[in-house]
Amino acid sequence: MRWRTGRRSDNVEDQRGMGTPARLGGARLGGAGLVAAVLLALVFGVDPTVLIQGIPAGLSPPSGEDAGPAPRSAAEDELAELVSVVLADTEDTWRELFGESGRTYDEPRLVLFTGAVRSACGLAQAAVGPFYCPADHKVYIDLEFYDDLRTRFRAPGDFAQAYVIAHEVGHHVQNLLGISPKVQALRERASEAEGNRLSVRLELQADCLAGVWAHHADRSRQILEAGDVEEALGAANAIGDDRLQRQGRGYVTPDSFTHGTSAQRVRWFRRGLDQGKLAACDAFGAEQL
Repeated sequence: MRWRTGRRSDNVEDQRGMGTPARLGGARLGGAGLVAAVLLALVFGVDPTVLIQGIPAGLSPPSGEDAGPAPRSAAEDELAELVSVVLADTEDTWRELFGESGRTYDEPRLVLFTGAVRSACGLAQAAVGPFYCPADHKVYIDLEFYDDLRTRFRAPGDFAQAYVIAHEVGHHVQNLLGISPKVQALRERASEAEGNRLSVRLELQADCLAGVWAHHADRSRQILEAGDVEEALGAANAIGDDRLQRQGRGYVTPDSFTHGTSAQRVRWFRRGLDQGKLAACDAFGAEQL
């Protein structure tokens, strides 16, 4: 991905080292433990975003002995630069697309954090992975997630990393368009299985919107290099509900899916990438996902 000469966003809040990994039952929850937590949530049909809602019993901030900024590697700082450039590029793309339909694009802010972070949606552990909080219009990411994406999920590459940011920004677009509030209202009145199906459509639409960004960013700024699309498709494939459940327990439970199968995630990202239109991303009107 050609990103190094791109502009940096003014909407990045760097909170790395300001918050430290939370503790669960007196033991630190970080690194592989964080990944295990989110995989368990997915495997057993729990939407991992529930971990954002608050601090469970026994969870407390770390003691003063862990206070202070953690050292940052050059590789981590480079990832932070990449995230800033990708965020700026999504700003340019969505500002233009919203403008074409007479709307104003309200840019989200992106928070880099370490271990745990307080958002308007509550205290979030890194175990939830990158997430978007509609209450404060912010995207949150612990850069350690990218190590897991590369090693545990076998989805390396800078465009795979860009896809993750573009997907979360896609949730922001859904929020601005009023889609997310409507879906949330429907989920509150629906059964668990039906709520999960609505969640799947919301996530697949965000994948499609990430593809729309990639389509326009490449057309306008030629960001794609050989192999980039395959990187993004590999990331989408790696984090499908069916694949994660099969890896975690050997079988899948479709009614518990909250993000879509690997094939669906790949298909909807590709749909947005190929067509580059918001109309292509009507996951709620589609008869077949």
